[in-house]
Amino acid sequence: MIRGIIIAILFGRLFYDSWTAVIFVSPVILIWVFLQRKRRRERDIRLVGIQFKDAMQSVATAMKAGYSVENAFLEAGKDMELLYGKKSLICMYLQKIYKGIKNNIPIEKLLYSFGEESGNTDIQDFAQVFAVAKRNGGDMTRTIERTIGIIASKVEVEKEIEVLISAKRMEARIMNIVPFFIIIYVSITSRDFFTPLYHNLFGIMAMSVCMVIYVAAYLMSENIVNIKA
Repeated sequence: MIRGIIIAILFGRLFYDSWTAVIFVSPVILIWVFLQRKRRRERDIRLVGIQFKDAMQSVATAMKAGYSVENAFLEAGKDMELLYGKKSLICMYLQKIYKGIKNNIPIEKLLYSFGEESGNTDIQDFAQVFAVAKRNGGDMTRTIERTIGIIASKVEVEKEIEVLISAKRMEARIMNIVPFFIIIYVSITSRDFFTPLYHNLFGIMAMSVCMVIYVAAYLMSENIVNIKA
């Protein structure tokens, strides 16, 4: 929210040289908050996928040691607390699974609910495979290991993509703020340079077009560097 307010002030002051304009461009605050929440949501989905993979590997290890499925999840929860901390996303979701187990809710339903709530399709797919294996009396440990292997491969691909585009993402971030620094620099060094573009109809229209182009370029750059595996 604070960043959104700063952006609105920059738009109003640099593009229009008016505090009144800040009020008119204030909807950009809501757009910014929406984009940041969406970005944080996507980040959490990726993060919980990585943590879920580690949790299921712990479950598979516990089942090899002779634990039942339910007790294996309890043991996995202890491992995740040590690995990621009690306030981590995976621990939060595992706590809900524990409560469901105590209320005699089938664990496959709890896993699928976990996938739906987290928004991670890999977890939903895992829950479906888990339910089929449990219903048909298959080798649960082998099924879990095979499915987690597929998820691990996907996570590795996502990490490789992240490394490959990290430099381009940084370049995009820098290019997004360059126009503001240019306007500030010119305004300081040549105060009268932008005078014809302020406080008149033609100037307002020209700067509005520039602002729309800038916003469109920003959204385009975000889509370009936001590659999903």
